[in-house]
Amino acid sequence: MLRRITSTHKTWATVPLRLALGVIFIAHGAQKVFGAFGGRGLSAFLSAPAPLGLWPSWFWMGAAAFAELLGGVLVLLGLFTRLGALAIAGVMITAIFGVHRHAFFANQGGMEFPLALLSIAITLIYLGGGKLSVDANLRL
Repeated sequence: MLRRITSTHKTWATVPLRLALGVIFIAHGAQKVFGAFGGRGLSAFLSAPAPLGLWPSWFWMGAAAFAELLGGVLVLLGLFTRLGALAIAGVMITAIFGVHRHAFFANQGGMEFPLALLSIAITLIYLGGGKLSVDANLRL
């Protein structure tokens, strides 16, 4: 099972995708979990209502925050890339349908940016970490 998760297409195309997606989600996760980069921090984030009426709200908001942070780290390193990208994809699907569904363009609070991030995550789920990833060098 681990071999299947860590298998990867031997391509360089994933490197810029992993770096960009990883940095973006480490930064966004750090805002939510640690209050870094002007973020509100975990207690404030957990007290917000979860999108789509998910309950208990604190659980789902916490899951989203840690999925962003840990998913970003995994994707950036290319370690269990598919799992990290899957966590990010789940957060982005929820963001698109639960938060940003009323508009398309980002300047109107729309889904434009989450949709682009979801597309990158789906690509990494399909391709894996590629070259220069830990996955490519694991011997499982």
